[in-house]
Amino acid sequence: MKPLSKLITFLILLCLCSLAHAQYTDVINSNRPGASQSAFSVGTKVLQFEVGPYMIKENRALFPKYKVDGYGVDFAAHYGFWKEALEFNIQGTFQKDTQTYSSVVDVENSRANFKNLNIGAKYLIYDPHKNKETKPNLYSYHANRGFKWSSLIPAVSVAAGVNYDTKDNPYTAATVEGLSYRGVIITQNNFYGGWVFITNFMMDRIGSDQTDFQYILTITHSFNPKWVVFAETQGIKSEFYADNLFRFGGGYLLNKDLQLDTALTFNTKNTPSVLSLNFGASYRLDRHKDKIKLDNGTSAKEQRERMSRSKKTNKRKKKKKNTNFDED
Repeated sequence: MKPLSKLITFLILLCLCSLAHAQYTDVINSNRPGASQSAFSVGTKVLQFEVGPYMIKENRALFPKYKVDGYGVDFAAHYGFWKEALEFNIQGTFQKDTQTYSSVVDVENSRANFKNLNIGAKYLIYDPHKNKETKPNLYSYHANRGFKWSSLIPAVSVAAGVNYDTKDNPYTAATVEGLSYRGVIITQNNFYGGWVFITNFMMDRIGSDQTDFQYILTITHSFNPKWVVFAETQGIKSEFYADNLFRFGGGYLLNKDLQLDTALTFNTKNTPSVLSLNFGASYRLDRHKDKIKLDNGTSAKEQRERMSRSKKTNKRKKKKKNTNFDED
């Protein structure tokens, strides 16, 4: 068996044998505006869309000198299926730009294609908080709010996918064409105070003439339930292209199923220099139902909806009763 086949088989078996559970949240949990993937899936019966148009400028100062002006769009769709820890996804970037070479007479080269297009799956194999009951310290307020060593243990996921590149793609090596493979290891630490640290280590386009290694380190901080900011570094290494990108931005939760975001991306070299600004949105269609049933046979979500309806009914009855007293 080839090493690639062994890797894929191992990841599949790991997914099928794991007993981990993802953490479905009542509000949308988007990967945007950063480039990293979180360790947790979106939850069963949740369909989530993420899209981010961007503008980009590149400028190479050394020979051959050129500049790039253009725009593009990052997009992704995630769907939770079968188990809470499992999601299927499609991710990609389409870019259209003009590359201008500087010489005696400037030469323009118009380009348009997918920089990447991937279909894959992600599975949470370890959750340090699974079946763990955190008991508050009744004698110390600061102990409950302070740093906990257990938070250094991350949640761990694996992801695998298939890439597709068209022939003569200007954003890949000349010989890259057709199908290749991707493997990712993802970790996530959730610290007290709204801090989250995520790492992605990825081998991309495995089996092609352009095998890329990438790492992404992302830290986010939520000031309140509505606002979040992040900082990120992304390293890319291959024979075709190498770079270190830095990304800063933030997101705003418009409602429990819709997030808006923006981010600025740049690097510190001139072969070429990169500057990109994006604006994006994430939206989910939530059909999730808790698998844990209460004594009456309903899910926790259904019970919350039932209690909400009951409160509204009681308010109407109370208002009607007060109205009758006023008439008497």
